[in-house]
Amino acid sequence: MTKIHTLRGLYIVTPDWNDTEQLLAVTEQALLGGAAIVQYRHKTADMELRRQQATALLALCRRFGKPFIVNDHLDLFLEIDADGLHVGGTDISVAEARAQIGADKILGASCYGDMQLARSAVASGASYIAFGGFYPSRIKQYAVTTPADIVSVAGKEFDLPRVVIGGMTLQNCQPLIANGAEMVAVISSVYMAENPRQAAVDFCGLF
Repeated sequence: MTKIHTLRGLYIVTPDWNDTEQLLAVTEQALLGGAAIVQYRHKTADMELRRQQATALLALCRRFGKPFIVNDHLDLFLEIDADGLHVGGTDISVAEARAQIGADKILGASCYGDMQLARSAVASGASYIAFGGFYPSRIKQYAVTTPADIVSVAGKEFDLPRVVIGGMTLQNCQPLIANGAEMVAVISSVYMAENPRQAAVDFCGLF
């Protein structure tokens, strides 16, 4: 049985960096600053680089006792035995993912701004539901149409951790935390920060 992790706090998502050394160095700084969970997401890497980076990041997360999540790639998740998988709207279904990864692994689902998607994800065995984008992002292109109150609406309906994502900064995530978000998912506000460790400390201080 996998250790039950507390899903709360700063959730860091990796940028599309091919430089594995830099990726590991900044991720380590964020973990030293208190990041609670790491998701490996690299949209442009080939399979070999993806395997190399994910294996190294998993070892780093193990050192810190923090869960390591693979975005999208079920085969990679299975190969390295990661702690969890995150699926989006165009990936395999939440139900299929849960059947493949087993009952004791973390399974996250992107629900965008759609309560119907959230209901389906919860019913299909998601461990947490992610909403967004709320604000324009430097990294991901999407329609910024998610209403801020979806976090509190979801909280009345589901007893699952809610993650908010999309252009998150120290300032603009605060109303969403006030609405009940248990986790803030961040890429550039930590990875592109002048001092990633301090950036992580600052985000963790909001919880």
